[in-house]
Amino acid sequence: MSLERISACVPLLPYQRRAVDQEARFTWNCWARQTGKSFTFSLRRLLRGLARRRNQIILSAGERQSREVMDKVRRHCQALGLWCEWHGHAFFRGTSLRQLEARLPGGVRIIGLPANPLTARGFTGDVFLDEFAMHGEDEAIWSALFPTLLRGSGELDVASTPLGQKNVFFRLRHNPRFAHETVPLDRAIGEGLEVDPDELREALGDETAWRQEFCCEFVDESTCFLPYDLIRSCQDPELDTAVDWARLDRQRVEAFLGVDFGRVRDLTVLWLWERIGGVFLTRGVVVLAAAPFVEQEEAVAGLLRRSAVLRCAVDATGLGGPLAERLQHRFGPHRVEAVVFTTARRNLLAGRLRLRAERGELRIPVDETIVQDWHALARRPAAGPGLRLAAPRSSGGHADRFWAAALGLHAAGDHPEAPEWITAEPPAFARAGVW
Repeated sequence: MSLERISACVPLLPYQRRAVDQEARFTWNCWARQTGKSFTFSLRRLLRGLARRRNQIILSAGERQSREVMDKVRRHCQALGLWCEWHGHAFFRGTSLRQLEARLPGGVRIIGLPANPLTARGFTGDVFLDEFAMHGEDEAIWSALFPTLLRGSGELDVASTPLGQKNVFFRLRHNPRFAHETVPLDRAIGEGLEVDPDELREALGDETAWRQEFCCEFVDESTCFLPYDLIRSCQDPELDTAVDWARLDRQRVEAFLGVDFGRVRDLTVLWLWERIGGVFLTRGVVVLAAAPFVEQEEAVAGLLRRSAVLRCAVDATGLGGPLAERLQHRFGPHRVEAVVFTTARRNLLAGRLRLRAERGELRIPVDETIVQDWHALARRPAAGPGLRLAAPRSSGGHADRFWAAALGLHAAGDHPEAPEWITAEPPAFARAGVW
């Protein structure tokens, strides 16, 4: 199929056409957000698979991302008039990860999977690593991946937006075996991409994130509170942001809820944790934008009505005060704790979350908005001695997902910091031989 015919069926910008027509065996592609990475490379792998009569493996950061890129494959097939058969309900062996599959003429299969070292070992074929900087276990995936490329001169496309400097994607940028292509937003606009950069920059409201997300810079993380590699180490591709209502109905489930209230400028976020042993797994992240107070209250109440939700910590700062008071009246102060944010309280809540993350006790969904929200928190000089934690306010919130998660961990109690005091000697009755 000629590139001219493909372009007639699937409109491509010049930089996208170059990527689709690239002949290199290994490609590294650092593209800005909103420039069509998944759209372009899913088309490339579809066409290369047909031309080479070789299976194509697409590893995405999570299950939601895998569904999205495979939906692009489906639409490419429709646009090109290609016959295909779809299978979307199989589970990858030994896991709860869903395997999506498109079967094409000539026996070619395109298989979409959430990134995982097990899935990387499971197949032989050409590979597309979609948003590779976002993959939580990228070192293990990279080690497991290359044997799949050895047979049949396997091809590999790696594409992502930068995400810090402590990942395999960053290290590959100077690998001489790869053909490298960087497409920042201004270059994409110069080649015909129709977006308003000023609108995007203003909506993002964070110059550091702008440089990384749209200028393709691998930014320094010296002032951030949670580095990207620490956040990525918490990610679990089997988790989702949707509330797991079925899980909440099971017996002996211990769930805890954190609520960060907002109204106009900030988001209201509800973060639900389940504690299993000493590990906290995310069982839902509810985001409400500019929602009426009644709707916000009912969203929290809907979760608190489940007996599995043992306690809830609610942001009672400013406008959150009356809502926290109403929830305490409905469900009791033993289940709903009102937390007023001060600099000291914020530092304590944030420190507890980071400590659990460093200990490997947190599991969160693979979700880019969560990553950017958690990473937005930075150390800033305080008015007095010490530092304070702050995040830029943008249309995507004000680190609201972070604070909701921290409040949920606070609701669980059993905080991991060292005790403030210990008993110096056994009680008197022990010395007296009472026991």
